Amino acid sequence: MESKTGVSAKSWQARLSLLTMAHALGSLHSISVLALGPVIRPDLALSFTQFGLLMTAYSAGQVTGAIPAGVLVDRVGVGRALISAHLILALGGTILYAADGFAMALFALLMMGWGYSIMNPATARGVLEWFPQGRRATAMGVKQTGVPIGGVLAAGTLALAVLIDWRDIMLIISVLTTAGGLLCLYLIEPRDVAKADDGVEKPSVLSGVIQLAKDRNFLMLATSSGIFNIGQYNFFTYLTLFMRDVALASQETASIVLGAAQAASAFGRIGWGYIADTMFQGRRKILTLLICTAASIFLALMAVVGPSWGIIIGMALAVGLGMTIAAYASVLQTVAVESVPRTQTGSAIGCIMIGTSIGAMTGPPLFGAVVDMTGRFADGWLVTAGIVAVGLCVLKFRYKERASIH
Repeated sequence: MESKTGVSAKSWQARLSLLTMAHALGSLHSISVLALGPVIRPDLALSFTQFGLLMTAYSAGQVTGAIPAGVLVDRVGVGRALISAHLILALGGTILYAADGFAMALFALLMMGWGYSIMNPATARGVLEWFPQGRRATAMGVKQTGVPIGGVLAAGTLALAVLIDWRDIMLIISVLTTAGGLLCLYLIEPRDVAKADDGVEKPSVLSGVIQLAKDRNFLMLATSSGIFNIGQYNFFTYLTLFMRDVALASQETASIVLGAAQAASAFGRIGWGYIADTMFQGRRKILTLLICTAASIFLALMAVVGPSWGIIIGMALAVGLGMTIAAYASVLQTVAVESVPRTQTGSAIGCIMIGTSIGAMTGPPLFGAVVDMTGRFADGWLVTAGIVAVGLCVLKFRYKERASIH
């Protein structure tokens, strides 16, 4: 296959592999923190709410970095942006390695959020440039499998923590991320430098952001994405803690459940992308509604998990949620990049990431506060299911899907 940019088959395969690797290393940081929650939380003397605030700090980094990251990608290109992302992530992991309390851990997660805020616009622009419209959602799904691949690796860190201190694990992850950044040198090309695409003058940073901010339809897409991300972050933030405290699973078993959810997410991201390109013929909104409706139901069913058969039921629901609430993003991101001019791809994903990051900021501490207040994880799951249902209403009634302009 050859893309319209003239990229050879061998080249696009190598590039797509690097985009997938970037997501894997990027997600490995934050998901490792979630997986290591049962050991990080007591070591840093954190309450459930404070642990949730770590993810809020991570999401705050994505919110504050979203627009600058999109602009960076549009100006310097995929390769240079991804190198920057890897180095910032590695720095955040190193800071967490040295953390001696809540404040320093918050800053470390904020730094990780800044680094990861660059990943989505950079990799999405790569897909848009290298793949035709008929294969774009599939390619988006493939590169998005990097997130659950990183999640599967991160899930193993909880079991590894029996043998190695969690701080050393974070340091190893930072070293691997730095190496990944060096591999992204392959993605730097003269075509990636800041210039107009196809002879069209690139709009100024401010005018591009203002134009998207005035687009009510696009804002509804970003809003629904943010609401769905509350469900995703609540699920992953508290899954291992939930399995340990409610289902009474061992530390190793809780790690396996998280790994299974991440693996299911990998299959879901590829599968939903392929289905969007084929069976649904580009009607991605309908597919997203179906995926997230199932997710809302699964989240509500998490409330019935208890010590009796809890591990089996929890595993089954975790896999279902991995296939749904953890896999919708590839379809929704394809909608975003196809609905704006090519010169605004990075900025569009940046705007979407503001919505998703705000959702991730508010969800985990809200879930933690509910659990701290009622003493029941079930209440947290029911609240989360209701929130995802609100997102379904926003997407269904307030967003009008447009045909791809590319």
